[in-house]
Amino acid sequence: MFSLLVNSNFLPPRGGCGDVPESASRYRLMSTMNSETPDQEPSTTTTHSFDDSDTRADEMREQLDAWVEELADLTDQARASEQFQQWLDVQSKFHDYSARNTLLIKMQCPEATKVAGYQTWKDEFDRYVQEGEEAIWIWAPIITSKCPECGNSPSYHANTDCEYDETDPDEWSRGLVGFRPTSVFDISQTEGESLPELETAAHGDPDGLVEDLLAATDNLDVDATIVNPSDWEHGDARGVCKRRSPSTTNPLVEVVDRANRGDLASTLIHEYAHALLHFDCEDEPERASREVEAEAVAYIVSRHFGLNADNAAFYLAAWDEEAAETVRDRLDRISRTASNLVTQIEA
Repeated sequence: MFSLLVNSNFLPPRGGCGDVPESASRYRLMSTMNSETPDQEPSTTTTHSFDDSDTRADEMREQLDAWVEELADLTDQARASEQFQQWLDVQSKFHDYSARNTLLIKMQCPEATKVAGYQTWKDEFDRYVQEGEEAIWIWAPIITSKCPECGNSPSYHANTDCEYDETDPDEWSRGLVGFRPTSVFDISQTEGESLPELETAAHGDPDGLVEDLLAATDNLDVDATIVNPSDWEHGDARGVCKRRSPSTTNPLVEVVDRANRGDLASTLIHEYAHALLHFDCEDEPERASREVEAEAVAYIVSRHFGLNADNAAFYLAAWDEEAAETVRDRLDRISRTASNLVTQIEA
């Protein structure tokens, strides 16, 4: 099974950074699962304010630090939950294909998200390819016994000039000898049992927060656009921060419009965090940590403005098995960025 939404951690990034092509942000994880973290009351969503006093900065920082620690705890609990383990079990069956096969899939079915062979859909997931659907063709590796010297399979070896005969072909080690075309189908071409899904969206009444976020772009040196779903070009991503605006050279944030205004606001915050922390970054080994930072900032700022962003814990748990530790290790950087965003939004 193959998922275009899956990397080594079974989840694509919500946010991109710098000029990495088409870096995708805030992907929709399938959302039918109950995603309340176990033995944990939902976070209080009352909007917080801090008096204009000499202690304002210290009070804000103390509260934000506490929320960072709480997010780390929520992430640990989310990762240990039964619903997350069910989702993880399904994701473990997905195959991460080569860049070549990913390109072939996108060329034939641009909207593809999860693909598998006909029999895999039937046997593993109790789903069936719908009548009339056209197959997506990719290359599958051929693994068989191979000659230690020429590297060919026994049948090809017999027709070459290779004179290796020290061991019988039955004793040769198995390995890659070539590729063959094989067919797969996207989940949209199938019907049947639903796959386990996780909910990562924020909820609540943003009370003008979307407008305030757009108004804060000049203070933050970021350009932002809300895009109609019919014009959205980034697949299942809910937002991106991938390039500079040609007119201002600021990082350009784009988010897809949606009815859930609380989640729209949280997506904007997530992308703003990428713009402030990670734009022009090319350090790929840090990619997971950068995504954790951006989502942690989004959680804190969203919560400050009264949104329920607890589902961020499931996203972080899925993205990085060390997410809770990363959140704690980068508490200062996360809190400082969140404090800056809160200040500029409220200015």
